[in-house]
Amino acid sequence: MYDAILFDLDGTLIDSESIALASGLAAFAAHGHDVDEAFMHGLVGKDEPTAAQIIRAALPGIDLEAVNLHWRKGFNDGVDNGLALKPGTLDLLPALSSPLAIVTSTGRIGAHRKLGLAGIAEAFTHVVTLDDVRAPKPDPEPYLLAASLFGVSPSRCLVFEDSETGAEAAHRAGCVVVQVPDVVPSRGRWAHHLAPDLLTGARMAGLL
Repeated sequence: MYDAILFDLDGTLIDSESIALASGLAAFAAHGHDVDEAFMHGLVGKDEPTAAQIIRAALPGIDLEAVNLHWRKGFNDGVDNGLALKPGTLDLLPALSSPLAIVTSTGRIGAHRKLGLAGIAEAFTHVVTLDDVRAPKPDPEPYLLAASLFGVSPSRCLVFEDSETGAEAAHRAGCVVVQVPDVVPSRGRWAHHLAPDLLTGARMAGLL
């Protein structure tokens, strides 16, 4: 049914958003900023430069470099303690016959590190990262690039995403979108299929 299947990484295939949330809350608190989970949810799916703009607008005068160093160490420590896969990942990936790619707002080094730690790197032909595009999600460029790497039309690509930002990018690119929300609930504004988990989403899209 599809010429290629494209996956977001964080919160879609790997359970990294919960680590980012906990380590982020701790980092802000350590530097005197009492932010809540709703504020953190507003950063989900955003690339780092966009997240920095949001943070600086909300917290004028913040020493963001210090917060980010604290946050990054906490996140890396959490990942090193174990990076769990989202439910259904190990069942879904081997069942797919179409070529697969990752499309993530993480930088190249971080994306490949997480794929390696999760043990799923070999499943993917291409990995499109923040470093590969000029305009990150919700711009459609990352998904348009992934489709072009396979030489296929975006309309022939199925995308799995968790965030509104990612789902919007895939929708604007013309892909078919399965959204499986992670830490932030969604009504699926940009999704063709809104699912509680990967396997249900795959069935809704006709893959299984």
